[in-house]
Amino acid sequence: MSVLDWIAVDWGTSSLRAWGIGTDGAVLWSEASDTGMGGLGPSEFEPAFLDLVGHRLGESGPVRVIACGMVGARQGWVEARYRSVPCAPLDPVLTPAPTEDGRLDFRIISGLSQSNPADVMRGEETQIAGFQALNPKFDGVICLPGTHSKWVHVSAGEVVSFQTFMTGDLFAAIAGHTVLRHSVRTEDWSETAFAAAVDDAVSRPEKLAARLFSLRAEGLLADLPAADARSRLSGLLIGAELAAARPYWLGQNVAIVGAKGISARYASALSALGVSATIADGGQITLKGLAAARSLASESPS
Repeated sequence: MSVLDWIAVDWGTSSLRAWGIGTDGAVLWSEASDTGMGGLGPSEFEPAFLDLVGHRLGESGPVRVIACGMVGARQGWVEARYRSVPCAPLDPVLTPAPTEDGRLDFRIISGLSQSNPADVMRGEETQIAGFQALNPKFDGVICLPGTHSKWVHVSAGEVVSFQTFMTGDLFAAIAGHTVLRHSVRTEDWSETAFAAAVDDAVSRPEKLAARLFSLRAEGLLADLPAADARSRLSGLLIGAELAAARPYWLGQNVAIVGAKGISARYASALSALGVSATIADGGQITLKGLAAARSLASESPS
């Protein structure tokens, strides 16, 4: 019977997920909470983690914990340094977090940085490693859609370059804090409206700001349905991102790693541009990347 060997952790700004991994590599249990690093002070991380998984820990000695995400940010538990690209996505040297509970040996994966143009990632490097573990011969571009979407060029097992777009942040800000909030109050969706907006934005990205206000005007003058407005808002922002990211996806093998819904939208948008993308589930890929970090760290001195 498998017993707990180590704990995998994905700790972002707004959420915390943990998986107990057995000696045979199987997932024994999982826990999740909305205790993200964004709401914690430096001394609150260990208690928050113990609140989530303390009942899962034995008394026989420290359990190795491998964590990725914003827990390693400057405002996190302890800062895990950035590594400059080009480089492999994972470093065997992990940053230890200060703990008082003798049952914990908490280590954090480093993020990646790029100097020109300036860019950083933290957490996505683990997803990249997870995708590479399942697709070791992949050369091309990995798109990681989300609050801060990233386009990452990988080759020969290394991250060569990357670029970040604040597309998800912009959608949330525009939908929640501008005049368009009155036009997009729905969770309904129109694929036709989304596709048309993507095409419009890719063709004329310089018209983005004007196209956005048209959503409000059409709502007032032509009773534009909220589902159409919301879908067009998403399509305009994703289309503008694709226009700017063209050097990454044009003529490349493309993989999309992320949540099911947003990944499907990016795949649909790329398909209209003649690009067929492989889709991988972000949660499972993260776990694969954490397992790769655990294996790599085990081969090197602590």
